[in-house]
Amino acid sequence: MIIAIIAFALPKPLTHGEARSIFLSTAPTYQDVPGLLRKHYVLSEDGATAGGVYLWNSRAEAQALYTDAWRAFVREKYGTDPTVTYFDSPVMVDNVAQQVFTY
Repeated sequence: MIIAIIAFALPKPLTHGEARSIFLSTAPTYQDVPGLLRKHYVLSEDGATAGGVYLWNSRAEAQALYTDAWRAFVREKYGTDPTVTYFDSPVMVDNVAQQVFTY
């Protein structure tokens, strides 16, 4: 499993409601993306930084999304460039399923 953490400083802080509205407008873009298991939109408590935490099957599938066109989309939508950081996730604790998964 690969976790990609995306972050970008916003030109002006967003409220929870503003962020929710913007995030809902882009959420359909991420449905049925090959290899994407889950995406969490995130907003810092001060509203100055936004991004996402993505859970992927593989790094190759993640990199297939984070193209120059995707970066341009983020820049257009939020007025700033994103950073992408990848992490390998060899173990996951799922308290809802009450299981520990290894990859």
